[in-house]
Amino acid sequence: MASGHHPQSHLGGHATSYPLFLSIQESALLQLSYATRGLLDAFRWVLVGGTIAGDAETRANISKSLLLNSFCLVCLYVLDMLFLDKWMQPSLGVLYQLLWVLPVVGTSFYLNGSWCTLIAKRTYRLQGGGGADASQGVTYTGLLTAIATSAYRIVMVFTSVVISFALGFIPTVGPGWGSCFFVGYYCFEFVWIARGWSLSRRVRYLEEHWAYFLAFGFPSAALCTWGSSLANAVVFALIFPLYIIMAMHARPVPDDPYSPQQDNDVIRHPSPYIPIRIPIFGLVMWLNDAIVRIVSVGGGGRGGRRPAHSRALSDAVESLELGGGGEQFKPTRARINIGRRKMD
Repeated sequence: MASGHHPQSHLGGHATSYPLFLSIQESALLQLSYATRGLLDAFRWVLVGGTIAGDAETRANISKSLLLNSFCLVCLYVLDMLFLDKWMQPSLGVLYQLLWVLPVVGTSFYLNGSWCTLIAKRTYRLQGGGGADASQGVTYTGLLTAIATSAYRIVMVFTSVVISFALGFIPTVGPGWGSCFFVGYYCFEFVWIARGWSLSRRVRYLEEHWAYFLAFGFPSAALCTWGSSLANAVVFALIFPLYIIMAMHARPVPDDPYSPQQDNDVIRHPSPYIPIRIPIFGLVMWLNDAIVRIVSVGGGGRGGRRPAHSRALSDAVESLELGGGGEQFKPTRARINIGRRKMD
């Protein structure tokens, strides 16, 4: 009996849409190449020197940051050497923390933050980048947004410290791994804020490019592991503006971590045995959604109803950080369907 159904053609039709994966070796080599690119981008000192030499405003802010942090570092070591025995006494140790450490650290943190923001904005403008209009009037919504944004950053710093402390129990390698990711995030945060990216987009981007950011943060993290916690913080403040300039000129790879190789319009996905995304900041995002929920309820939501999609609310609130001018983020899983032809 004749039949119009041909098994071979049926199987062939499904074979064309079946997902193609790279081997473990190929995926590992790709991640190694991403890490190499990140390490090279973290040593672009010629670019940093050219940027500083070619712009007076950047040079002035860099000079002020270097002078302040160098002064703090020298004073820290001189006082420790001169009065180390006295500081060991409980009463004098408390006075030392209250009268010297806390005021100096607080002032330095504020000034460094201001100068780093100016350096980042100036470098972004020199590259031809725009930015949201920061001259908008102060409104109730804007005030709540500013509070939420500050809360996000406090949560980020707190979580980073907690995770770094937890990783410290892993011998030798533990603290370094966490510090590399956190340093990589903070160096690029100014770039992402200037582009109007929400917090969830920033975190997702880092987690999907983990090999690049691990390597990019390695040199600066390695420089901040030789002294006391306070001394390491001052050293980081010394080099942080320089790495912001590098981050402004960097282009993390790959462009699409879920489809890193395409041959003749055939998409090949990474090996499922090597992670594409590592949820480094999973706890941060959970806390972030909780903060957004609290702020949204306090902001006079109708009937006090909680948002159905807290992550979408998180993106919407955080996108107002620079006046709402940021592009909307389209989640990667919505852009890519494994096993189908990529449409966008």
